[in-house]
Amino acid sequence: MPATVCLPLSRCDPRERPSASIVAEAILGLAVLAAAGCARTPPLGFSLNLEGRPPESVTAQQAAAIAGTLERLFGTPDEPRVPEAAGLTRERLAMAAGPIGGDAEGNQRGLFRRNCVTCHGVSGDGAGPTALSLDPYPRDFRSGVFKYTSTRGGTKPLARDLRRTLLRGIPGTAMPSFAQLRAEEIDTLVEYVKYLSIRGQTEQWLWATVVEGDAPLPLDDGEVIEDAVLPAGQAWRLPEDDPARWVVVPPSRPGTSAPGVGAASIAAGRAIYLGQQASCVKCHGPEGDGKGEQSELYDDWNKRKRGETPEETARLARLFKLPLLRLRPRDFRQGVFHGGSNPEDLYLRVSVGIKGTPMPPLGESPGVQAVLQPDEIWHVVSLVRALAAGAEAGAIQRKPLPAGAPGESALQR
Repeated sequence: MPATVCLPLSRCDPRERPSASIVAEAILGLAVLAAAGCARTPPLGFSLNLEGRPPESVTAQQAAAIAGTLERLFGTPDEPRVPEAAGLTRERLAMAAGPIGGDAEGNQRGLFRRNCVTCHGVSGDGAGPTALSLDPYPRDFRSGVFKYTSTRGGTKPLARDLRRTLLRGIPGTAMPSFAQLRAEEIDTLVEYVKYLSIRGQTEQWLWATVVEGDAPLPLDDGEVIEDAVLPAGQAWRLPEDDPARWVVVPPSRPGTSAPGVGAASIAAGRAIYLGQQASCVKCHGPEGDGKGEQSELYDDWNKRKRGETPEETARLARLFKLPLLRLRPRDFRQGVFHGGSNPEDLYLRVSVGIKGTPMPPLGESPGVQAVLQPDEIWHVVSLVRALAAGAEAGAIQRKPLPAGAPGESALQR
């Protein structure tokens, strides 16, 4: 039987999509199912990624071809499969996928559905039943972009980056810690997130090839594997295989416990913070409260939803599952840091940035000159930690620099 596709005919909350968009998507979904020869309600399946795409711009034949290719290569939420080129472990995927269950030995199945679907959705699109009420929204795994990593540039996170997020959670958000899970179960969920990412990026390639590129149908699975699945899998292996080039390991933090050293480091960080080179103040504000002059900020998952006029934004809203959500720069004074609050975590946020957001990398990257050197990054960390502790609140601009403080040179550059 030809592969089927599940396009949701209703939403968990009627406010998520205007009725006209739901009707258009329903019509396309019924057309695809008819083309696939289904007379009964299909089993649980992945939704096609129609985000930002008018349903009428896609023919039923194109949608069926994309859905069929994805199902042949990646299976279904109940029975996942994966091409060898993806470099994933089938046994781990089998443990993560499918209905919730377990055996007499206590081995759990359906781990993704048990722990993640409520927020991230069956398709990993970040639009699960609770997503509309959350700020920030849950991560959409399909784009393969993850905010809190130890990797440079546009590279994927390490497995240990994802593992750390699962173990710690993301403070200040709805993402909890899953430290109660066994190590094997954590690794299984990491593998399934990779699977959803590689599948999602393959789907992006299919949309570009079939719809924008008007490729002839039917599609050749071998070509899809060679041109889409293989590069997506290699992207995940790149930082693991060459950590010296792509992974940032924070250098030892200079001692700041000696009298005057900590204060000098904070002063140097304050100068860098206020300087034009790093431009921290533009988003985070002169008081470190997140109220900078750059107030209209959006991450990569939301910027496509914003038009040049309110009318254009309203029109675009019909094409997305979740409404436009503005990004708020971190208020350092609250002491809550999504990527972790220890000094090494903060160093990484300054050095490699926060992927998918306006927070840029300020450390060294291959082919890109560093904005800040390691010692300067540590000075910024000293300031941020002082703000979080209340030591600098309301006084970033008012405190004079000590004579000869390291930050003086940063102000002059």
